[in-house]
Amino acid sequence: MNAGEVKVLLESSIPDCEVIAEGEGCNFQVVVVSSEFEGLSTVKRQQLVYSHLQDAIASGAIHAVTMKTYTPEQNNKL
Repeated sequence: MNAGEVKVLLESSIPDCEVIAEGEGCNFQVVVVSSEFEGLSTVKRQQLVYSHLQDAIASGAIHAVTMKTYTPEQNNKL
């Protein structure tokens, strides 16, 4: 799996999101911006993202993911 595939996977799974994915091999860093995160704690946001990566993690295609999650409002303040 490559960073582009991770990006496409998340953008097709999480409504109204933008993803920046970097990494190689099976280790990735992602920044996910979505209105779906509104009102969710950091842990709940991460659980949401992990739920869409579960199959790739289980198969070994992804070994490690470091993520930052933002609502569009939070992202605009960066």
